[in-house]
Amino acid sequence: MLHLPTPEGRLEPFRFSPDPLVPRPPRGALARTAFAAAHVVSDPLRERDPWVGPPAVDWEATLRFRHHLWDQGLHLAEAMDTAQRGMGVDWPTARELIERTMREARGHPLRPRVAAGAGTDGAEPDALRDAAAIRAAYEAQMEAIERAGAQVILMATRALPRLGADAETYRAVYRPLIDGAAQPVILHWLGEMFDPALAGYWGSRDLAEATETVLTLIAENPAQVDGIKISLLDAAHEEAFRARLPDGVRLYTGDDFNYPDLIRGDGRFHSHALLGIFAAIAPAAAQALEALGQGDAARYDALLGPTVPLSREIFRVPTRFYKAGIAFLAWLNGHQDHFVMPGGLQSSRPILHYAEVLRLADRARLIARPDLAEARMRSLLALHGIG
Repeated sequence: MLHLPTPEGRLEPFRFSPDPLVPRPPRGALARTAFAAAHVVSDPLRERDPWVGPPAVDWEATLRFRHHLWDQGLHLAEAMDTAQRGMGVDWPTARELIERTMREARGHPLRPRVAAGAGTDGAEPDALRDAAAIRAAYEAQMEAIERAGAQVILMATRALPRLGADAETYRAVYRPLIDGAAQPVILHWLGEMFDPALAGYWGSRDLAEATETVLTLIAENPAQVDGIKISLLDAAHEEAFRARLPDGVRLYTGDDFNYPDLIRGDGRFHSHALLGIFAAIAPAAAQALEALGQGDAARYDALLGPTVPLSREIFRVPTRFYKAGIAFLAWLNGHQDHFVMPGGLQSSRPILHYAEVLRLADRARLIARPDLAEARMRSLLALHGIG
């Protein structure tokens, strides 16, 4: 029997649930457009300087995990925050990831959508001194993404808050990017809980002012905006925001705390999904959205509700380290052979966190291979001196 540590310093016996969810292809249409943001798998045998330079990527395992998501009917948000952009993964690696992913996606029988993050991390921070330089950095990545065949997500950039940019500067950057895109873009509003350097995005620390700025940008050319991903962990704000969007523009929730209610909706409006947690809970997410599409709200709640405590643990403060929990579950479930991350990010969370993630994932029926998970958790516990 496995024994897991507790915050009180004890070891408690743990038994796995007998009925894990089985990942499977969809049997009907999913009720919402759902993008899962996926992580990158390291190659420990090729890694030389984990804290310096580009990461060594296990491309086979990284792409295999994307097939795992696609096979269940989910779309993919590629090279985003979950893939450690700006936290271990540089732009040349992200560009190669996007290109490799698109080659795989074209041959997948479910024809999944792939939207990829365009940012400014291809330029040195000191070179991003004004709106023109920031816009040019975005345009270079947009061109690479569109050439690969993916949809563009205009990721939030640290460069604009670093300049102390006002609303007009944001407009000077975003207006030509939106208007010039080859297909409608997805905007990206990532809160400072995910990245402290993004505080004051859209030109104001006042949430109402920032909201008006981005809504105006969208309203000026809604045909060029597929939607906006909002990751502020503020359900009331998201509900109010989506009610003001022009027809045809989607709200993609990035709220990893409140997603079941936001996706279900209030009878008039609902959110779609662009979520990192969906990579960790893919069987529950896909099967819940299938149930919702069939009008079975009770099954939707039964599948997705138990994932919320897990998500809140994975995304707990400091929220930006959530990627470690996603990679941990991928390792436990056999999607990769090791628990090593670019930049050594697996060390960003303590063993008590990983023990709790295991407990909560099991309650949500998300440990697909209990025997393998037990063996791997034993090895991690032993590494921490826990026998």
